[in-house]
This record gives sequence, C-alpha cells and structure tokens, in this order.
Amino acid sequence: MKLHTMNLAETRTERNRVGRGPGSGNGKTSGRGQKGQKSRSGGGVRLGFEGGQTPLARRLPKRGFTNFNRKEYAIVNVETLNAFEDGATVNAAALIEAGVIKKELSGLKVLGNGELTKKLTVQAVKFSKSAQEAIEKAGGKVEVL
Repeated sequence: MKLHTMNLAETRTERNRVGRGPGSGNGKTSGRGQKGQKSRSGGGVRLGFEGGQTPLARRLPKRGFTNFNRKEYAIVNVETLNAFEDGATVNAAALIEAGVIKKELSGLKVLGNGELTKKLTVQAVKFSKSAQEAIEKAGGKVEVL
C-alpha cells in the first residue's frame, strides 16, 4: 500500500448534542445566548418580519394581476424547422426529440421568423399568418391540431 493509492476514509462527524454540560461546549444556554425571543423554545420571528418596520412586500407598489388561466405555448420559428429532412412530419414530439424545445406546455406555436427551404408537414396548435404562408410557399402542409 502506498500513500497515493489509499482512499480517503469516510468522515464521521458526531451530531452536536446541545445542553449536555459545560464540557460539550454547548451546555447551559445551549448556544442560544442569554434571554430574549431567540433564546426561548419556539422563539424567533416569522419569515419576512422586519422588527415592526413595514415589510418590503407592503412598502412596494402593487400593479396588475396574474391570469392563472393564461396559456403558455412552446414557440418555434420557421427557420428552425430546416433541421428536419424533406417530407418529414414535424410535431411537438419530434421537436422535443430533436432538442429544439424542452416541454410541450399548452401546445406548439409556429412563428414566421426566417425562411423555410424544405417541404414539411407541420402539426401544431397555432400558427402565425407569416409562418403558415412560409410553410405553404415551401410546398409544405399546415395541420392545426
């Protein structure tokens, strides 16, 4: 056995047992100091409490609202569809497999940025007008799901 062939031993740190006498280093007050809110059991302040000062969340102005019914679409531009071979069917599953999009979300939306050079059948939930024109101009087909 040589020094450079040895493996590191697993480090085992004993858990800190507070309130077990002066020899432990955390006896008597158990590392909580003397009196006060933080020394009591169950003591301490709630999350966001700023000592009685008006909290930041209440000081800042509030505007607008979040629509919880909002639909988020996976967006793809027409130019990215050139990665597929001629005559292929492009849908959300194919794009996820190709690594173009991560998730389908509420469906696939195709936008018309760039130029399409291949004849493809594109299946999506939504198309912009320019995307639809670009796909049909290249000789492809648009299928709304």
